[in-house]
Amino acid sequence: MIKIAPSILSADFANLERDIQRIAAADYVHVDVMDGMFVPNITIGIPVVKSLRPATQLPLDVHLMIVQPVRYVEQFCDAGADLVTVHVESDSEENIHAALDKIHAKGKRAGVVLKPKTPAEAALPFLDKCDIILVMTVEPGFGGQKFMADMMPKVAALRKLINEKNPDCELEVDGGVDPVTCKTCIEAGANVLVAGSAVYKAEDIPARIAELRG
Repeated sequence: MIKIAPSILSADFANLERDIQRIAAADYVHVDVMDGMFVPNITIGIPVVKSLRPATQLPLDVHLMIVQPVRYVEQFCDAGADLVTVHVESDSEENIHAALDKIHAKGKRAGVVLKPKTPAEAALPFLDKCDIILVMTVEPGFGGQKFMADMMPKVAALRKLINEKNPDCELEVDGGVDPVTCKTCIEAGANVLVAGSAVYKAEDIPARIAELRG
């Protein structure tokens, strides 16, 4: 089954509890954490994740776009994250392994993220520790960008690697996913789709979530 993870980056931050309840038909709540250093934007942090936790039964899918995430992964887990992903580009290979280990030690799911210019092979050192791999189909940092269809060969390559080496690992895409591009992502092998504006700007959000499942 295709899972949908609406990004609260497109929600109304003055009414986050309301807007999270509007996506109850989804599978995950995608939380974009940006530090203004790894990406040129600042969004939300640990206190907001903690405040979101009681507002939904859905798993919190926390995407850390921060430098040296090993410093903070345990705090995000303690705040209520169910799934924490870290960028392979954000630190040394040793520290990415340490971050994944810390997330698992907290009993949570862990994964790595690849920016558009990062090849599929960059996930290989971490694949056996990943519950999910996230492929960015836009440059990370801002919502509402145009979908990069040229990322689909990377998604297909990762699907092949996952099937061979860690079949239980999910494959997620994030960026520009809408009712048209979702089909391209699913065909390439993704099974978790992050969508922000495509969900929150829809007149009928449950219907849009169903539509994105392909």
